[in-house]
Amino acid sequence: MTPLLYARAQMGLSLAFHIVFAAVGIALPLLMVIADVLWIRTRDPDYLTLTKLLAKGTGILFAVGAVSGTVLSFELGLLWPTFMGTFGPVIGLPFALEGFAFFTEAIFLGIYLYGRGRVSERFHLFAGIVVAASGAASAFFVTLVNAFMNQPAGLTLDIAGHLTGYDPIAAMWSPPWRHQVLHVLLASYQATAFAMVAIHAALLLRDRTSGLHRKALAIALSLGGLAAVAQPISGDASAKAIARQQPIKLAGAEAHFTSGPRAPLEVGGFADVDRRRVDGAIRIPGGLSFLAFNDVDAPVIGLDAFPRADWPPVRELHLAFDAMVGTGTAMALIAVLAAALALRRRALPDARWFLRLLVASGPLGVVALESGWLVTEWGRQPWIVRGAMRTADAVTSFPYKAAPFWLFTITYLFLGAVVVYLLWRQIVSSHHAGVSAPEPGRAV
Repeated sequence: MTPLLYARAQMGLSLAFHIVFAAVGIALPLLMVIADVLWIRTRDPDYLTLTKLLAKGTGILFAVGAVSGTVLSFELGLLWPTFMGTFGPVIGLPFALEGFAFFTEAIFLGIYLYGRGRVSERFHLFAGIVVAASGAASAFFVTLVNAFMNQPAGLTLDIAGHLTGYDPIAAMWSPPWRHQVLHVLLASYQATAFAMVAIHAALLLRDRTSGLHRKALAIALSLGGLAAVAQPISGDASAKAIARQQPIKLAGAEAHFTSGPRAPLEVGGFADVDRRRVDGAIRIPGGLSFLAFNDVDAPVIGLDAFPRADWPPVRELHLAFDAMVGTGTAMALIAVLAAALALRRRALPDARWFLRLLVASGPLGVVALESGWLVTEWGRQPWIVRGAMRTADAVTSFPYKAAPFWLFTITYLFLGAVVVYLLWRQIVSSHHAGVSAPEPGRAV
């Protein structure tokens, strides 16, 4: 691999690893707080057991997420020194606020983990709420930086494209921030909740009498279902904003090569960049025009309107976009099915076939999360800051990039194995807790 490819691969690996823990750090505290509120309201010991288990899981994943996030901070400076040297003052404010949110989360997570019985019940619950809010705030501020990189604002460039002035406040609120932040938060809640749904559905299949797993499944399915239904609405708003603000990104994601009216929507398939077509796709005439502008006859800008050197990696981007949309649609359909079954039975749907479906749906949220992030990152290439600095111009001149790439790859594999082991122990302990606490009634 070239030095640039090694640097991009290392950053991509680090982000792919960290984003899972970042998503869990956003969503798991909210699930923990919901269980705690239900414990306070009902005094059902199952909810107390559940909130303690979720708190332990939050602590484990927070620790690993802190490590992987710290690595990313170093990599920004070590791998992309020109980017940080040029734009560090511009994006410093949201990064500083993210650091404040992170330390707030760490402090109140310590209070929540070790304060039960030592502080008042209300303050203990307040600490959990602060943890959940701080996790969301961290994602909020980091996503502001990514939104700036996708469509920078508050910059003054000279005729040669060099930065001559900047406004940090304007840069922090670049145009994509609204739809991008909402999309990231919903994806985090969705991915984490569906993973939890799969775990407790599997445990409920093994022990149908467990009140703990039934209640945990109801909480996670409610949050995951709401996020899954809201996400297509958010995605539609994102697509319309991207069509106006970043047309080359939409053209790349949809493998739309030719500008013009009544643009077709290519669902699936493989983009042949040389022949400028999509093979094996389901073609919907006017679909892309409607998706982008609510008008099947509206003209849509294609890749042919941009220099070839500015095109993103169309083949990979189109596949990632289809994976994101496909998995997101599947989760939304499962959420609608769950709601219909719950309304008909007026209880948690627990038919074996449905529980098996929920178990199978567990990885969908993570796939959607990872592929969505790939769409964001690949869709910006070949720019690290769109229109202001190319990725190739931002990389370090350090020649031995293979060594840190493989070192961090081994480190992440080790950390991943440790996390899987620790979480497996948590799942086993939750199963034993569920067996020891039989359910008093079917409905939740």
